[in-house]
Amino acid sequence: MHIVLVEPEIPANTGNIARTCAVTGSTLHLVRPLGFSTDDRQLKRAGLDYWHLLDIRYHDSLDELWAQFPHARFHYVETQGGHWYTDVTYTHEDFLVFGKETKGLPKEVLAAHPDQVIRIPMLPDAAARSLNLSNAVAVVVFEALRQVGFSGMV
Repeated sequence: MHIVLVEPEIPANTGNIARTCAVTGSTLHLVRPLGFSTDDRQLKRAGLDYWHLLDIRYHDSLDELWAQFPHARFHYVETQGGHWYTDVTYTHEDFLVFGKETKGLPKEVLAAHPDQVIRIPMLPDAAARSLNLSNAVAVVVFEALRQVGFSGMV
């Protein structure tokens, strides 16, 4: 599995997601600009001592990521997605793409890939806009891993 964070802003969220990637064998892709330094104390603390277990890759843009993986399947997770995340049939090589905490994914990305935009169902309360980013990643990645039989996991 590949987890993509587009312009993440909160180091603790990215650290928690890094830990999730480390324990699931998922590759973490960070798309710049980042809202923090990768030397940030909160980032390191949230990821605990799992950093050596992590395959982490940096990209200067989504265009660079797409060019590097031209045949990959990308699923864009956003609150207004057209399909529930459970409606997708995942593979080991899928890319799960999440936007920044304050704004989500760029509107032009969502408009260009409407059939690949998925969502986690929530109550329709405008005051409760979304899940925490690290929680959303965990929800979707574990559904994807469940579908592929938790291959290699115990």
